[in-house]
Amino acid sequence: MKHLAPLVAAALVLSACGSSDPTADPTAAPQSPTATAVVDATQVPDPTAGSTATAVTDISPTSAPIPALPTPQVITGGDGPTGDLAYVSGGWATDWSTRTIDLDELRIGIQVIPIRDRIPPIDDPEFAAASEAGWSDPEPGLLLVVGDTARFYPLAMLIVHEIVNDEIDGRPVLVTYCPLCNSALVFDPVVNGQRLRFGTSGLLRHSDLVMWDDATESLWQQIGGEGLVGAFAGRRLDVIPSAIVSWGDFKAGYPDGVVLAPPDRPASSYGRNPYVQYTSRSAPIPGFFDSTILDDRYPALERTVGVTVNDHDKAYPFSVVQANEAVNDTVAGVPVVVLWSPGTADALDSPVTAGGADVGAALAFDRRVDGEPLEFSPLGNGRFADNRTGSIWNVLGQAVEGELEGASLVPVVHTNEFWFAWSAFHPNGEVFGP
Repeated sequence: MKHLAPLVAAALVLSACGSSDPTADPTAAPQSPTATAVVDATQVPDPTAGSTATAVTDISPTSAPIPALPTPQVITGGDGPTGDLAYVSGGWATDWSTRTIDLDELRIGIQVIPIRDRIPPIDDPEFAAASEAGWSDPEPGLLLVVGDTARFYPLAMLIVHEIVNDEIDGRPVLVTYCPLCNSALVFDPVVNGQRLRFGTSGLLRHSDLVMWDDATESLWQQIGGEGLVGAFAGRRLDVIPSAIVSWGDFKAGYPDGVVLAPPDRPASSYGRNPYVQYTSRSAPIPGFFDSTILDDRYPALERTVGVTVNDHDKAYPFSVVQANEAVNDTVAGVPVVVLWSPGTADALDSPVTAGGADVGAALAFDRRVDGEPLEFSPLGNGRFADNRTGSIWNVLGQAVEGELEGASLVPVVHTNEFWFAWSAFHPNGEVFGP
């Protein structure tokens, strides 16, 4: 690795799914995956130190449909990592001989070693009452509801940490976010009766965060929750439904909810976006994504509502959902509705996470109430009416006026990742559109 020494001073520090230095330019082309500029952290300052980088109805994991995805084919034997991948993973206890992917699919997203957890997860999160927090209304965040507890994880904080190992009412939950894919997902981190602690591996696949667990040091894909390499290769984490919504919608829908509190740093240290103009790009960052698999039916960086019901994947591009505001559909025999409402900022374009363009929030639900499917029509400004009772609903799937006031729709598992990411991980998925 002598060829790496001259690169120490000029190394570009990129996160495994976001820069841990909010001033770094994430849109700059990285080094080739076969000639990554990797430096030893003992020779450079820790880029995470002093970092200044500034969902929905009752999303109950017991009531929402959880897809039973097919088990990937596990490959055993073969050579371990070579080249720079072998260098950055030196000392890892990962069983490289057991995997579901070709190791060439992995990309090095961090150019400073050690790369694992250089994007620091939050392991013992604390929360503040929504009434005490000062986020602006357009601030986007992941909303998670388990039982009677509603929590908001601002993207301004998830951009910096990417993983929160959390627990709600005694139930372990794994909260994850990959800025490069805009993929926010929550999982049950218990495997074979053992709660796993997850971290950022410093690696990417299809531009998406690759996680690791500290029990077996297996590598896991964030989108889909699949074990890629190691003892848990071929396993899938169970998904707990969540959504991306605005702080304003969260406060209105869950006034007694709580928000993730800054860990050992002031709230003012969050809010800066290290991905200025990222969503204005025409393609993913070169080197992190194989352009030969890019699906050109929609713009690469268009947000997409990716719905999974009974093993069936279906995409609803934001442009289509926004034009209709309410899309009534059926997926794998389940009547669903995708609702869109204005008021949620694009966290990945403006220098400030809450200052981006209004991209709105789009959420997917099972549209049955008491076993009977409803159809929804938009009334404007994030309000909807059902065809059976005329009750008024908000984008969180909550009936706020009329005969059904107090009722809630049950969410289906869905995400809001960029089109390039959804299509890469669901190449055979169905797409709703004209």
